[in-house]
Amino acid sequence: MHTRLVAGIIVALAVSIAVVSAEQQRQHFEVPPKDFSKAEELANQLAGLSRRVDPNEATLVAQCAFSTVARLRQEYRMFGTPIFNNFLVYHGWRKRGYCYQWTEDLLLALDTLKLKTLELHWGEAYAGTYSENNCIVVTAKGQPFDRGMILECWRHFGHLRWNLVPSDQDPYYENTKWAEKVRARAASKTYRANHGVAFQTRVSPDAKAGD
Repeated sequence: MHTRLVAGIIVALAVSIAVVSAEQQRQHFEVPPKDFSKAEELANQLAGLSRRVDPNEATLVAQCAFSTVARLRQEYRMFGTPIFNNFLVYHGWRKRGYCYQWTEDLLLALDTLKLKTLELHWGEAYAGTYSENNCIVVTAKGQPFDRGMILECWRHFGHLRWNLVPSDQDPYYENTKWAEKVRARAASKTYRANHGVAFQTRVSPDAKAGD
């Protein structure tokens, strides 16, 4: 009886993994032609985070990231410098484009991949100040945050940049609670909540300050 139970669990796990793998393989992302080589380079670096990382997942993350950022550039209608775009958002001439909004939308897009060998983290530098910047940090499953790869697009005006956490010019730290809050709001379709940013004077008690 015990042997049958164990065998049943193993079969169920195998089926679950196969279903997720099949779902991932069916996903397709439109990477701008000018970003093809960059997406390949990012995929290789993500795969190099650990021998445990599935190269196919690394490729999916890179393709999804570049595809999503290209789409958001169009949706946000970026204009001028990043700070000037914040000014436009603050005055209502743009709906979105603050750094935390880039990070939220990218996180939720990458979440759809249902990753098994990579993990997504919310990173922030200078938290609670108007110099705050946010990013996604990708690590191998179980790997420490400070060994991960930063994915950030606000600072370069809607163009994805990536580098390892220790090599960045800013000191990024993980904020698991904010990542949970973003995902919870997305699940309830109310995730676009107040978040303090440059050119924004009213900040809710549980909001974050930053660009």
